Amino acid sequence: MDISAIANQALERAGEAAASGPNAAETLAHLADGEMKAVNALILERMGSPVPLIPKLAKYLVEAGGKRVRPLVTIAAANMIGYTGDAHLKLAAAVEFIHTATLLHDDVVDESDLRRGRKAANLVWGNAPSVLVGDFLFARAFMLMVDAGSMDALHSLSRASSIIAEGEVRQLAVKGDIDATVGSYMEIIEAKTAALFASAAEVSAIVAGRPAEEIAALDTYGRELGLAFQLVDDALDYGGLAQSLGKNTGDDFREGKVTLPVVLALKKSGQADKQFWARVMAEGEQTEADFETALELLHRHDALKATLAMAEDKARTAQQALSVFPDNKWKTALSDLAEFVVQRAS
Repeated sequence: MDISAIANQALERAGEAAASGPNAAETLAHLADGEMKAVNALILERMGSPVPLIPKLAKYLVEAGGKRVRPLVTIAAANMIGYTGDAHLKLAAAVEFIHTATLLHDDVVDESDLRRGRKAANLVWGNAPSVLVGDFLFARAFMLMVDAGSMDALHSLSRASSIIAEGEVRQLAVKGDIDATVGSYMEIIEAKTAALFASAAEVSAIVAGRPAEEIAALDTYGRELGLAFQLVDDALDYGGLAQSLGKNTGDDFREGKVTLPVVLALKKSGQADKQFWARVMAEGEQTEADFETALELLHRHDALKATLAMAEDKARTAQQALSVFPDNKWKTALSDLAEFVVQRAS
């Protein structure tokens, strides 16, 4: 069976699942409602500062919403393994601070217009304040990690923070590179996205003193979930879902980011198509009509379907990693979350 048939089956299954039940992220948020309220209160408390611009800018992005998927994973993992302390609340808040800080920095680098459906913070207050407030949030995240009282958890999240930065620099270095490979793309998204998901999942098991097997299983779950999440995001950037995503459709295209859909299309392209990609990506010469041409090429070569099929495979691997844990409602919620990540594309 060819990749197109496999991809079509994956999309059909995702569509059927999406139509058959509630939003898994909302279900998980409902389960974790009490603890997430505590996490949100902690976030608001720790982003306070006598420098007025800092809480104002931070609050603008934090209160813009988002599903808080990463801290939700931390909370759900803690409950799944029966942890009874409160260190996971501090770690969940730290995870959200790290994520928010990277968003502030990314919007400056990418010159984005929208973030979570609102004007990007750097367009409201400027690049310098956005970068500096991002630094402040990173510092607050590390204070929360220290307060959690686990050197191993601190090591996990601090390592993830450095890997994220490496991934972003690597992505910047290969901007417009039409010779990018599937392997090089996967290395970038494993660093810039999957590393924080992996750490968010495993830190609860770390502070709970769980066996190495369980920590490794949660690391795998988070990593594969993060890969699926990014793969779907990169496909959706060409899917016309700007309102759902909270960002402009075609941002990756306009910024010259050679994501997996483009890599896969290039593998099947003839010389004329390769010249098109070289012009719009490597040389940055784009016209109003070029995005539609790019969409046509991606659909012609089934690049979006293939990307989503890979995302479903990653989500399935994430679900399988949970097999070492006893069945309970939190395990089910985490498994459903992995499926939901792919359903977003249906």
